[in-house]
Amino acid sequence: MTLVRLICLLMLLFVQTLCAAPSFSLDYNADCFRKDGERFRFISGSIHYSRIPRIYWKDRLLKMYMAGLNAIQTYIPWNYHEESPGMSLYLWEWEMGGLPAWLLSKKDIVLRSSDPDYLAAVDKWMGKLLPMMQPYLYQNGGPIITVQVENEYGSYFACDYNYIRHLTRLFRSHLGEDVVLFTTDGAGLNYLKCGAIQGLYATVDFGPGSNITAAFGAQRHVEPHGPLVNSEFYTGWLDHWGSRHSVVSTDLVAKSLNQQLAMGANVNMYMFIGGTNFGYWNGANSPYSAQPTSYDYDAPLTEAGDLTKKYFAIREVIKMYRKIPEGPVPPSTPKYAYGTVTMKKLQTVADALEILSFSGPVKSTHPQTFIDLNQAYGYVLYRTTLPVDCSEPTPLSSPLNGVHDRAYVSVDGVAVGILERNKS
Repeated sequence: MTLVRLICLLMLLFVQTLCAAPSFSLDYNADCFRKDGERFRFISGSIHYSRIPRIYWKDRLLKMYMAGLNAIQTYIPWNYHEESPGMSLYLWEWEMGGLPAWLLSKKDIVLRSSDPDYLAAVDKWMGKLLPMMQPYLYQNGGPIITVQVENEYGSYFACDYNYIRHLTRLFRSHLGEDVVLFTTDGAGLNYLKCGAIQGLYATVDFGPGSNITAAFGAQRHVEPHGPLVNSEFYTGWLDHWGSRHSVVSTDLVAKSLNQQLAMGANVNMYMFIGGTNFGYWNGANSPYSAQPTSYDYDAPLTEAGDLTKKYFAIREVIKMYRKIPEGPVPPSTPKYAYGTVTMKKLQTVADALEILSFSGPVKSTHPQTFIDLNQAYGYVLYRTTLPVDCSEPTPLSSPLNGVHDRAYVSVDGVAVGILERNKS
């Protein structure tokens, strides 16, 4: 999985009953985690609260619990909570990897680096977020057993160790010395070279088609002792615009999971339920390939929360290694037939301009970017009068990838073509 989608903070939430004087730590001698002094192995699944309506959280979590999971993993997308500088919202592959677009207002900023402007914004954001998390750490009586500091940084061009060191100090200052902090990178030495650093436990991620021995061998190269951890075991894969829905074999997923658990590894299944990229939250991969609204991921639970063959196959594998909760598995989500929905055309974009842009047009000599206009998402209508009459056929182009996603072009109100990023 590429960096565009996986930049947000990651937590593992333990879902069983907590006990007195709790502790959670790494045991480098026994190559395992210790929870309250006892050996502990998590078998977890990823669920992103930002991709699932709150009303469904309980249903999805219960289904994960009944599958035999003893932990869950989630992201905290920065841009989901702070769409504007200083305006933090705690409402309860992601747009710009979870980083807010307003960071780009600094023209030369280098994201995910020790760039002073970037670190200043990170320090301010983490100064709000981490103190809120601190009471919920396992050792403080909460459910959080581990916190991820960076994600697949070894896939990023910057390779800035000062940046990772800064994050480590920042997290320690707010969360303390006892919490287990970790990183995740691809299961290859070329990824771990820039992603792993002393003071953060290095884990790897890989899917069912990978060589498990080689993958964990890469982790052992940087972490000779400690628990084996696959932080993102891919149960499916993401979709891209213009491509067919991704499907990953249930048998292959179950076989690989069984092999990893037989080795004593800690495994987080990414995703256990994908959900939906609501609004403009869908991201893109590099080289540019946009994700659609759906984030179904061919996961064990569908986008709608339905049970699948893959869900029950995974449950059977987990049953071989830990006791499955007793009781019935919650049913798939009920569906309703709403009948015919009649759509009525009211106005075109041009007709509704005074409503959509009540402050009036922005006039400029050259086209301004979304960042120039302080608009992170949505649409911008660009209009100009051509200096000459183009009576002859004229090529429609956007030099130097001037269009960063998609543009619909019309002349005198008549649609004449579409411009797309990375397409001539």
